[in-house]
Amino acid sequence: MASLSRALRVAAACPRQSPTRGLGPCNLSSASGPTAEKSVPYQRTLKEGQGTSVVAQGPSRPLPSTANVVVIGGGSLGCQTLYHLAKLGMSGAVLLERERLTSGTTWHTAGLLWQLRPSDVEVELLAHTRRVVSRELEEETGLHTGWIQNGGLFIASNRQRLDEYKRLMSLGKAYGVESHVLSPAETKTLYPLMNVDDLYGTLYVPHDGTMDPAGTCSTLARAASARGAQVIENCPVTGIRVWTDDFGVRRVAGVETPHGSIQTPCVVNCAGVWASAVGRMAGVKVPLVAMHHAYVVTERIEGIQNMPNVRDHDASVYLRLQGDALSVGGYEANPIFWEEVSDKFAFGLFDLDWEVFTQHIEGAINRVPVLEKIGIKSTVCGPESFTPDHKPLMGEAPELRGFFLGCGFNSAGMMLGGGCGQELAHWIIHGHPEKDMHGYDIRRFHHSLTDHPRWIRERSHESYAKNYSVVFPHDEPLAGRNMRRDPLHEELLGQGCVFQERHGWERPGWFHPQGPAPVLEYDYYGAYGSRPHEDYAYRRLLADEYTFDFPPHHDTIKKECLACRGAAAVFDMSYFGKFYLVGLDARKAADWLFSADVSRPPGSTVYTCMLNHRGGTESDLTVSRLAPSHQASPLAPAFEGDGYYLAVGGAVAQHNWSHITTVLQDQKFQCQLIDSSEDLGMVSIQGPASRAILQEVLDADLSNEAFPFSTHKLLRAAGHLVRAMRLSFVGELGWELHIPKASCLPVYRAVMAAGAKHGLVNAGYRAIDSLSIEKGYRHWHADLRPDDSPLEAGLAFTCKLKSPVPFLGREALEQQRAAGLRRRLVCFTVEDKVPMFGLEAIWRNGQVVGHVRRADFGFAIDKTIAYGYIHDPSGGPVSLDFVKSGDYALERMGVTYGARAHLKSPFDPDNKRAASNAKFSTPSDVCPRLFSGSQY
Repeated sequence: MASLSRALRVAAACPRQSPTRGLGPCNLSSASGPTAEKSVPYQRTLKEGQGTSVVAQGPSRPLPSTANVVVIGGGSLGCQTLYHLAKLGMSGAVLLERERLTSGTTWHTAGLLWQLRPSDVEVELLAHTRRVVSRELEEETGLHTGWIQNGGLFIASNRQRLDEYKRLMSLGKAYGVESHVLSPAETKTLYPLMNVDDLYGTLYVPHDGTMDPAGTCSTLARAASARGAQVIENCPVTGIRVWTDDFGVRRVAGVETPHGSIQTPCVVNCAGVWASAVGRMAGVKVPLVAMHHAYVVTERIEGIQNMPNVRDHDASVYLRLQGDALSVGGYEANPIFWEEVSDKFAFGLFDLDWEVFTQHIEGAINRVPVLEKIGIKSTVCGPESFTPDHKPLMGEAPELRGFFLGCGFNSAGMMLGGGCGQELAHWIIHGHPEKDMHGYDIRRFHHSLTDHPRWIRERSHESYAKNYSVVFPHDEPLAGRNMRRDPLHEELLGQGCVFQERHGWERPGWFHPQGPAPVLEYDYYGAYGSRPHEDYAYRRLLADEYTFDFPPHHDTIKKECLACRGAAAVFDMSYFGKFYLVGLDARKAADWLFSADVSRPPGSTVYTCMLNHRGGTESDLTVSRLAPSHQASPLAPAFEGDGYYLAVGGAVAQHNWSHITTVLQDQKFQCQLIDSSEDLGMVSIQGPASRAILQEVLDADLSNEAFPFSTHKLLRAAGHLVRAMRLSFVGELGWELHIPKASCLPVYRAVMAAGAKHGLVNAGYRAIDSLSIEKGYRHWHADLRPDDSPLEAGLAFTCKLKSPVPFLGREALEQQRAAGLRRRLVCFTVEDKVPMFGLEAIWRNGQVVGHVRRADFGFAIDKTIAYGYIHDPSGGPVSLDFVKSGDYALERMGVTYGARAHLKSPFDPDNKRAASNAKFSTPSDVCPRLFSGSQY
């Protein structure tokens, strides 16, 4: 036994280990530091197997010859998915575990459950996990899962951190999660052993708690078995059988094991750290990496009993109550990669690298000083999987139909397992989840990223190292940058463009008047002997964003916005996805895919949604009808039949591509989907001077009569062929130019030259965020998500419900309309000059009725603007009268601000500016260019 203070001295004397050395299974004793026993499940296996385990002879029960679903992996996600499949009525569900349940990474997890996260979807997922483990499983089976409700305490050592916690508290009110911001003195009363001298405050959540991995998983398995599912241990999967249908689509056919094969149309990869290996069996890329993750267990601490679990994010350490002791762990900037994942590793641990772990000991001792003299009972260092964006990998793989993922949980598989297991089960049975799982959907990644090991490694490292960082609204990654750059990248960089990253693409964020701020190669924050960049302009500008107040460059973005409103701005939107849907069945496919009527004459452009079977919005986009052509050009393929040009937000282009592809396959439409995203650039000129500017560049009459709103034409711009579209995404007169890649730079320069005398400026997506919310245009994945219908979002005009033409999601919309809307998206303005970013609670007549999805400052109206869905606490429909009759306030960080609800956009509600004297015949003629929210 040794104390934590001795561990610090040992670490100081130890030679540094290589951060990328692959360490094999080991004894619990280590020459590099004090170890003994560990208070975790499977104590006997640990002692006798010394960290390794040999697969028993034969499976625990005979294999069935067929199954409707085979779940691979018996950890938290595998057991939760099997349980929810069985609970939803899926028969013939089988789980295969290569060794014993939890033997991979689940068995050594800390099992913490925190109810509040800076994501409304995650709050809902965590709530379901808590219901399952704390109540439902015990009611169903009579067995106790090991759930302990001892509460959770978040520590704030600076103002920004406490502000973040206050934001979580406000969000929690919308979901009924009790939480309290405590002063240092109140914290000391709650947790007498804590040092509070350096605290700003804490967030206390009394109903947080701790899960037991073994108890939870064994109870899940028993409950699933009682509903007809089968759990088979000691049965590793060695192969995935695949077949190709008559349309060339690869589909799952079965799984192979050393003990026989199972014929099945559906496989769920819940193999954790080993998920990449399972993916390779099927030709599916699984972008995750394995890393060492460690904690130590102390000896008995007098007075620690019944204390809440603690997360000291600023010290990057957590303290988990373990009876009368504590488990101490955290996330460091220099984690050790497990380079070669062994398929023989079960119930195993690594030697603990004390030099790497030292920083957590220092933080723990500072927070609970008595730990300095408390002995270490055991050390735990096991593998965990981490992903490039610190979000799980879920959903159906784009490479193989019937192959689902439920892996890459970034050491949060226990607490997210219940919610994600339920959503995955819905996904498998119904074809889509119930909640908005786009952020977890494997289809979010472009293949150029999943094919790139350096990108996966860099981004996964950064996601690990920043796991406990404050989640600021406008943070950007430093790892894995400059993967996809458009033709204007260098030109804009030279003009001071500060870029954002969205799934590999570099897109303009805003323009810094002090000159270029390039994104440099990733320096691993100085870890692994890397030399951190000095005088790094981009990092300095990013650090200015680390606030919940208005950032220092707030006025710079204001100038971009007001220039657009007063003269004109040019936006580089080349990162947009650009697809062609062509062929003999293209019109049938378009009628089914798109909620709006897009079967208009060639030359028309329509703003529309794509829905799922539940009527949720999978995408919003513009669809332009093309005239048939037998000769291909850079701006259109050759095709027979019908053709459409689709423009979608670049951050969700892969999601759109996969959704459309899946529908085409399921409906067996005879048409092609062609991706021209890398071949075309796109610039948009918006503002009252846009017509005068472009009239000097384009070889066509741009008057309302010659070039109406929501139309497109092939024209010459400075001698180069372009597709010009008259659209607005900010509520101003404007056009988009879709340009062949080689012509982007000369066309852009011609536009800038023509615009110089008109006050034309460059502007980025931060300006778009402000301008679009001011006009009331929706952002997909913020105002619009797969769990929101167009009716709820105020986009009924995008749905061809008055026509007899069937479309995907129509039945659900008709049912929703007949029953009345149970929630509705509402615009709010706040008179006080306070920044809001989303997650604020919405109060109506003294009751919380929702939370803000998206918020920004509107510079033209000089007000904060927020959008959020509200519901009637009585459970009735939300009518327009209900919206108008309320007295509203928005709660920001625990403080409420009076708000006014609007049924129309607070800026130019009659659409006069975008019209510029044009006549709109229907609401759908107001065709905004919409795109994903700023965080995606």
